Amino acid sequence: MTELIAVMSVMAIMTVISVPYLINYRTPLRTDDQAIKMMDMMREAGQLALTRRRTVRFEIDLTDNSYKIIDEQGTATDTLVKSIPMDKPADVRVDIKPSGVTKPNPPNYTDITFAADTVGHLAGSTSVTGHSVWSARFQRDGSVVNNAGTPVSVNIYVFPPASPGSATPKTLKQVRAITLFGGSGAIRFWKHNGTALVAT
Repeated sequence: MTELIAVMSVMAIMTVISVPYLINYRTPLRTDDQAIKMMDMMREAGQLALTRRRTVRFEIDLTDNSYKIIDEQGTATDTLVKSIPMDKPADVRVDIKPSGVTKPNPPNYTDITFAADTVGHLAGSTSVTGHSVWSARFQRDGSVVNNAGTPVSVNIYVFPPASPGSATPKTLKQVRAITLFGGSGAIRFWKHNGTALVAT
């Protein structure tokens, strides 16, 4: 009986020690994870556009809190191909530039802005429109354009807010940025070193 109590005591102590470590270990990795998911989805959208020889749209949907790949299918109805959930906005934000951070320069692109989706798409048999989204349309020639057909080169920021809804990051070293060049669809990943964003 005493052996069982000793084993249970050791297990309880190990659990108490390890739980905070596991929670704190995941927190710094959230921005990297979110940014990598986003870049993977953008690259997949670009590859689909090249192989299918038609426009494929990538969206950051704040209403559904997800990344989406939508096949525009020429004259047919736009159809959802893939959707991946994002972390909660209270944990990681992607909708604004964090305060105290200067944009990567060069290349000095514009920052993304979100607007109501007037184009829409089908998710199964359900029509989806009116969501707060930012979208990029990957073309079959490798370029990336906006809804007006103009090449779009942008900065996207990923950071953990100091508190839910805050534009201030918890720490500058957890701020990440992604730059997308509209002319070729080139994607670049940036990490903040405490002073400035540095390309990796």
